[in-house]
Amino acid sequence: MLHIALYEPEIPPNTGNIARLCAATNTQLHIVGVTGFRMDDRTLKRSGLDYWDHVQLVRHIDIDALYASLPASRFFYLTTKASRKYTETKFEEGDCLVFGPETRGLPMDILRASPDNCLKIPMSNPNVRSLNLATSVGIVLYEALRQISAL
Repeated sequence: MLHIALYEPEIPPNTGNIARLCAATNTQLHIVGVTGFRMDDRTLKRSGLDYWDHVQLVRHIDIDALYASLPASRFFYLTTKASRKYTETKFEEGDCLVFGPETRGLPMDILRASPDNCLKIPMSNPNVRSLNLATSVGIVLYEALRQISAL
């Protein structure tokens, strides 16, 4: 099993779409810290459609609680600030892919603590700062699943 962790997500439809993706792939979804919305938000529920019963959702008060809950996992941090591409990584069962909030990304202290595990999705247009969070999760999650032959 793989894990997706959303650190302080801000936009309900993104989280709902990611929850549906996690349900479809039997990937555990971790919500870390304070969200920018209520978990019973109607747009969040609508984005996840009627798949919420199939989402393996775990809430964590902070990043340390996430680490404590997955002691055997490797953590990879997706950020535009990384130099290493996600395609240059060999993913394994149990890995946790950590994504930051839509407007600011992961905090620098998290990135600095594990620079070798920071990954980016390459973009050919330098005028585009980042991709949509749900799109980014889909790109990296499906590459990890392909590598471990989980689908």
